[in-house]
Amino acid sequence: MLDSHFVFIPKQTVRYVTELTECIKVKSSDEDVDDSNEFVKFFPSFIWAVRDFTLERKIDGKDATENDYLEFALKLKHGNLSMFLEVTGRFCKFVFDKSDVKKLKDGYTVTGRVLGHLAGIYVDTISSGAVPCLENAVIAMAMIENQAAVKEGLEVYQSGMEKLKNSFPLELKVVSSEHQRLSSMATQTFMTRSFRDTDGKHLKSLEEKVNELFDGYLCQNEQASKKRCEDLLSSLSATMTEKLKQGIFAKSGGYDLFCKDLEDIVKKYNSQTNKEVKAEAVFKVFLKQKSVDSKAILQADKRLTEKEKKIKEETEKAILLEQEIKAKEEAQRQLLEKMEAERQSNEERMRQMKEKMDEEMRLQREEAERAMDSKLREQAALLEKGFQEKADRMSQEMEEFKRQNAEAESNRAREFAELLENSSKRQEESVAMMMQQHREQMKALQQQMSARPLGGCCIM
Repeated sequence: MLDSHFVFIPKQTVRYVTELTECIKVKSSDEDVDDSNEFVKFFPSFIWAVRDFTLERKIDGKDATENDYLEFALKLKHGNLSMFLEVTGRFCKFVFDKSDVKKLKDGYTVTGRVLGHLAGIYVDTISSGAVPCLENAVIAMAMIENQAAVKEGLEVYQSGMEKLKNSFPLELKVVSSEHQRLSSMATQTFMTRSFRDTDGKHLKSLEEKVNELFDGYLCQNEQASKKRCEDLLSSLSATMTEKLKQGIFAKSGGYDLFCKDLEDIVKKYNSQTNKEVKAEAVFKVFLKQKSVDSKAILQADKRLTEKEKKIKEETEKAILLEQEIKAKEEAQRQLLEKMEAERQSNEERMRQMKEKMDEEMRLQREEAERAMDSKLREQAALLEKGFQEKADRMSQEMEEFKRQNAEAESNRAREFAELLENSSKRQEESVAMMMQQHREQMKALQQQMSARPLGGCCIM
């Protein structure tokens, strides 16, 4: 009891509380089921605070009119304010200590943002003339939150990769490593906000969009590498280009001079591009371009016999084929490196999914335990007051409650197991597709290598 003036408790308040279950549904099913077990899981406890309540309209023991009593009640009175504050403080402490954080079904904590969304859903439902349904509201809420969780996860990933892009071109292992780190952060961001993504649809959406972005960044890194390699070759071959214009190679012995200049370009290029992802591919194109000049110079070189020219032509073909093979081998290596990065990212994603599953199962069990404790206290109060029959009925209700909780936990565990299995299957299918691509490319490489002519190489 708190010291103060008086309070008037409307009779409607009690009626509203007792009729609450008639004005709101827990499940969307139209079946006539008892929702009491569900209500007790997540409905808040009510705290009644009564302050100086009286039914007699008296002043100093004498009857008083309504106006006199009101005037008397409103007069300033001498009192112990420090005692009032002490009692008020105890009441506030009780509220803070005993009141649970508002939660949705399955123990999901309601933040201010979530409460705002829920309020909007309830108002829209009531405005339409329908009865608010917690299950439908949670489903709608989950859709909103999970979509937002996907967006937040993507923003984390994209923000980090955009910073990395400023340093392009980079080695593939550097880009892959950062992709793995940011992909893990994106998944963690998603897991923190998401809930009831039972079929894994939104997590799959995040995974697909992250991989799509990753492919885009790999392409941008390759384009940056391609440009750097092309610019380098343009710079290194500037002198050769000028000599070609001046016809310096178009004379007896010009072919050997051309090959020597080309060897110098190759050495400098290799020393400066050993970490470039497009080094071999760009150099393959460069050699094909220079082979046109090489053939013309070779045919114009009068120092060489026709037999020598024939041998050198075959040698050049071997050089071009070897460079093409090197470019494809490098592409293969990069494909395998990408596969490994995706494998590790998927393993980390599944680990986080398992943590999320364990946390949600823990919350679900805690929710059931709180509900069971509430029922046990209610049963103890009935027994204390002699309501044996009602207490026995509660025992039956609690057994049914335990059965429902065990079934719900089993279903949840099965849903998560299916989610993990589907994620693993998607990864296996992705790896299988890339492995098939790998096998096809290796087969083509082997065919080219078996057909490669023997001979020296004037530029290697």
